[in-house]
Amino acid sequence: MTRSVYFNSPFLLGFEHLEKLLERTARTAGDGYPPYNIEEDGDGKLHITLAVAGFSRDELAVTVEENQLFIRGKQTEGGGKTFLHRGIAARQFQRSFVLAEGMDVTGATLENGLLIIELHRPTAEPVIRTIEIKALPTGPLDRG
Repeated sequence: MTRSVYFNSPFLLGFEHLEKLLERTARTAGDGYPPYNIEEDGDGKLHITLAVAGFSRDELAVTVEENQLFIRGKQTEGGGKTFLHRGIAARQFQRSFVLAEGMDVTGATLENGLLIIELHRPTAEPVIRTIEIKALPTGPLDRG
């Protein structure tokens, strides 16, 4: 795999971690299961809806680890069943989303085979800070 350096500019200070996030996101982008929607509800609210038909609440887990949202599902096999046709597989999954700084997961609900995860994006307020410029002591400078 060739590695591209996107943040190799001297004007982008402290953004090295973004390259790692982009690489991690690119690795998981190809997996299409389970399908999902992302909706914006206004006022900084987002909803991620995953189609998790056949999963019970106990077979799903929603966690946040270091600015990354993980949704995991693992179905338990019902023992003693004989299938004549098996089109609905009991499969496990892990879906992850990288969260921006300050994003907050406020809740999750499971209804009619849809897992809805609620997030809140705080409104960014501009921050202006004035940095004091200190004067060096007057007198001859020793530039030795």
